[in-house]
Amino acid sequence: MKFLKSFLLTRSKLFSSFIIGNLLLTLSCHQISLSKKKTHSIDDIFQSYHNFKQSINPIEATKAGEASYNDTIANYISSNYQNNLQRKYSLYLDTLNAFDSISVTSSQWLSIQTMRWDCNIKRAGLLQPLITLASPIYNLPSFELMPLIQVQSLHLYVAQLAAGKSVHPFQTVQDYDHWLERVQDYFTFLDTCITKMKLGMGQGIVLPKSLVQKILPQLDPFINESIEKHLFYAPIKNIPSQFNSAESDRLITAYHKMIEDQLKPKYRELKDFLKNEYLPKARNTSGLGSLPGGLETYQYLIRLHTTSNLTIDEIHNKGLKEVDRILSEMEKSKTSMGFTGDIKDFFEFIRNSPDQMPFTEPGQVIDHFYEIKLRVKNSLGTLFSLEPKATFEVRRTEAFREASASAEYVPGSKDASRSGIFYVPIPDVSHYNKYADEALFLHEAIPGHHYQLSLQQENMQLPEFLHPESLGVFVEGWALYAESLGGELGLYQDPIQYFGMLSMEMHRAIRLVVDTGIHGKGWTREQAIQYSLDHEAESEAAIVSEIERYMATPGQALSYKIGQLKIQELRSKATRILGDKFNIKAFHDQVLNSGSLPLVILEKKINNWINTQGV
Repeated sequence: MKFLKSFLLTRSKLFSSFIIGNLLLTLSCHQISLSKKKTHSIDDIFQSYHNFKQSINPIEATKAGEASYNDTIANYISSNYQNNLQRKYSLYLDTLNAFDSISVTSSQWLSIQTMRWDCNIKRAGLLQPLITLASPIYNLPSFELMPLIQVQSLHLYVAQLAAGKSVHPFQTVQDYDHWLERVQDYFTFLDTCITKMKLGMGQGIVLPKSLVQKILPQLDPFINESIEKHLFYAPIKNIPSQFNSAESDRLITAYHKMIEDQLKPKYRELKDFLKNEYLPKARNTSGLGSLPGGLETYQYLIRLHTTSNLTIDEIHNKGLKEVDRILSEMEKSKTSMGFTGDIKDFFEFIRNSPDQMPFTEPGQVIDHFYEIKLRVKNSLGTLFSLEPKATFEVRRTEAFREASASAEYVPGSKDASRSGIFYVPIPDVSHYNKYADEALFLHEAIPGHHYQLSLQQENMQLPEFLHPESLGVFVEGWALYAESLGGELGLYQDPIQYFGMLSMEMHRAIRLVVDTGIHGKGWTREQAIQYSLDHEAESEAAIVSEIERYMATPGQALSYKIGQLKIQELRSKATRILGDKFNIKAFHDQVLNSGSLPLVILEKKINNWINTQGV
């Protein structure tokens, strides 16, 4: 049996991109030589691991403010890249064996356990004979033989960077030159994609037809747009005034030539291949279970994304139970609003209510979120002692990816010089429905992603390798938990918004059912779409987009609900045991002050904290 062979992943929500070709993952001058025969402090090991992770994730390094890799994108689906990773993870695991809980501080021991888990799960993916997985961006899996997908794929992320308003800087002449070098690496990556996808065609390991059909129109703007209007030309329109005329003229010529002579032809080649060769070979099935070794691969992804040993059936049944519970709460909410129809009628009412679609300009949607921000900020002190220094902005999702995008948060720089960004897709403002916007804000902004990830980056007590987004089950679990805090933060006064929160939670509970259904139980795309339509108030277009996202990124969507349930379980346990001594601010501090932790490690930490509270 053959299937997808090597996999690595950090978070999160975004495991950026990687160094090109047959990069030797040598450590920088600040790193140490790893050997079992040498003794190093644990802080040296942590710093070495941080430098290593930056070296294999150059765009992630750029995002964190490290400029050393600004001229690089990795060919993360190459064999040399993956073989080097396997060797390095093994070396780090050997090095960590020299330490135990007696020889280090409790904080260091927590970080050691997290690093060990990270190395083990990444190495397991690289060694798994049935898996050929690799890691692109946003901490979502891209299969080595299926490296391009319609959402959260490297070709989309590079376009974001190319626009000049994302994490790659365009402030100096060197920044502009670095981008030209990065793009060359990207072209090599696309060549490798075509090669790998042809191999997949020969083995029957191909994308579903519906996903390929979504990729094709994403390429059109990059092929057809004039140079002056081209997204990759945008930085040239904003050349800093301090550049002299010779520098500006050189860059104008270089960017024009890159787009006309390289990028457009490469995208034409890619589209021709996808349309004329790949699409006819694409599969009609939806999930991994239909591919050779697919169920084994999916079980590995469950372990990766949930940091648990839950089985496909256990997660599926947990999802069914949560759907029933939330549906009961929805019925109560519907009845309290005086609606006499059944829940499906209420879903239709919410989907089509003119009152919930009041906007005529995209800017009104953005202003609406800033108004929610003001209300939340006034109440945060009741639940949190910690507060990040970093700020964030709300921004409309770029047009080229808006149709297939979900709302998302992209962290700012570690030094807070670049704000975080809460992206909101508004493909048709007249049909933008605001019924769940309060819960959405809590999830993506504060006290969700912006709050948690900013605190993580700003925590100088953590080893640097724990500063990036990291584990999705923690990051997304926290953000979903944050949605449940709306009542305590003064939101959900409007019963429609409270129903919106239930709908958001239902959306994540449905994911447990449909993700396992698609990839573990042979569900079709249409079955999954219908199940979602029957149990939530999202529009059909939004549901189709979501189901196709799950098809492309198996297992990732499980992390939200599994993480939330664990945090809620730990809060309930602490409340029950501590009674009057329970302090919600202290509990939240404990959850947030150690970075993104595997759930098993988080549970041990909270249990230890409960035991130290003098009960």
